[in-house]
Amino acid sequence: MVITIEKATYKGDYIIELQFSDGLVREIDFGHFLSNAKNPMTRKYLDKEQFKSFSIEHGDLVWNDYEMCFPIWDLHEGEI
Repeated sequence: MVITIEKATYKGDYIIELQFSDGLVREIDFGHFLSNAKNPMTRKYLDKEQFKSFSIEHGDLVWNDYEMCFPIWDLHEGEI
């Protein structure tokens, strides 16, 4: 079964609620990942306006035309 992200809702701080095609709903907190990132292209998403600019493209959660994205299965399992 191919899992995709159907819906993503910003919940505050660095938390996004994801609804997957298999019915699973999971809240992911990206705060720890972003604050520990070394790459300035990733750290720029500590700016909450930049962070909130995500979209769903072909079932993936992406920022700025795939500048930042995560494997769907990792998000499904709640691991980033």
